Amino acid sequence: MRRSNQYHKCIRTLRPVAVLSILIILAATTTALAAGGLSTARSVAMGGAYIGLACGYDAAKYNPANLGFMEYHTTGIELAGVGTSISNNSFTLNDYNTYTGAYLTSKDKQDILGKIPSEGLKLAIDAEATALGFSTGPWALTTTGTASAAINLNKDIVDLILNGNTVADTLSIQGSYSDAVGYASVGFSYGSQVAQWGSKRLSVGATARYIKGLGIERIIELEGLATTHDLGFAGQGEVIAQTATGGKGYALDLGAALRIGNHHTIGLSIRNFLSSITWNKDTEEHGYIFQFDSMTVDNSDDDEIINSTEYTEDIPSFKTTLPSEMTLGFAKTSGNFIWAIDYIQGFRKEAAGASTKPRMALGIEWSPISFMPFRAGLSTGGNRNSAFSFGSGFEISAFYLDFAAVIGSSFSGYSSKGADLAISTGLNF
Repeated sequence: MRRSNQYHKCIRTLRPVAVLSILIILAATTTALAAGGLSTARSVAMGGAYIGLACGYDAAKYNPANLGFMEYHTTGIELAGVGTSISNNSFTLNDYNTYTGAYLTSKDKQDILGKIPSEGLKLAIDAEATALGFSTGPWALTTTGTASAAINLNKDIVDLILNGNTVADTLSIQGSYSDAVGYASVGFSYGSQVAQWGSKRLSVGATARYIKGLGIERIIELEGLATTHDLGFAGQGEVIAQTATGGKGYALDLGAALRIGNHHTIGLSIRNFLSSITWNKDTEEHGYIFQFDSMTVDNSDDDEIINSTEYTEDIPSFKTTLPSEMTLGFAKTSGNFIWAIDYIQGFRKEAAGASTKPRMALGIEWSPISFMPFRAGLSTGGNRNSAFSFGSGFEISAFYLDFAAVIGSSFSGYSSKGADLAISTGLNF
């Protein structure tokens, strides 16, 4: 199949205005806490440092071993929880305000490129919703919907957008990728105390989840190269993606917790210790292969200049796994001032909701008024930006409502490269 070339026209005509469109999209939508637990507003407000504090159905999301301790038991219903996180790794709200609508000088372009790390311009999106979770004693049931997407744009492409091209330029899309997945799950959790040494108690727990895959799109091959020479452009490339609209599978989370006296807890959990999703509905492969040589503005509409092939074909069912993540945390759990610190380590690179870079989270909760706590947190590292968080809530009899937001690396929202928002509500009897 041949088609007239729009790729070449974009290469020749994209100018600084185009990068402003990227900035607008990123700043207007402006990842982050990983989707697991993103709908728990108390955790979001405390920077995600929650493994040693999570009780009841929250323990099922963070560390099911907590369910083995009597003081972590709750009989309650989580009515609903919603959390979203969108971020990029380069541009703040202040950058958006500075460059949008402005004439970009050479220095402006250099500054913009300087903000983009060598690995490229990344956008991460996570969303989680929970409803009708239930816990009693050492048991918990949770229902969750999760969506995650990760996109990376090679820095060479942004350079081309800003500065155009010159003779002997070479453009590569190496390092670019995209990955998106959505699924719903039902989890059953149980924790049990297994040992005691004086004032120290050890508990272990697990969460087994049935997963219903809702959709996936993953790039399995992406390569391309274009060069500029005296006679025009030459290049070639290939993009192959797999998609599906349904599947089913499982995941297993494991945890351990050590209770030290009545005031402190050390926790260790591995989320998605085992997991597998078999995608078997509308499974397809989509490919686009192109090649061109000696392309110029004058001949870009010539069907003989660019050769391209596009195809979509049915493929057999395929399997994927969810990113595994280990969290180690320590928390002070009693009094009107509590705190927690967590270390998070992922084990998968370049996947939606995943990173192999370690992340630290620190959170505090102060309750000068018993029914209205104040919460704050700081998180840094991983594939997301360093950020402060805050939140509050209130409890009236059995009913509670929590809310949280994450801002930038300073207390000014203008430093933010993204935004996390969460709200959760339920009944604790």
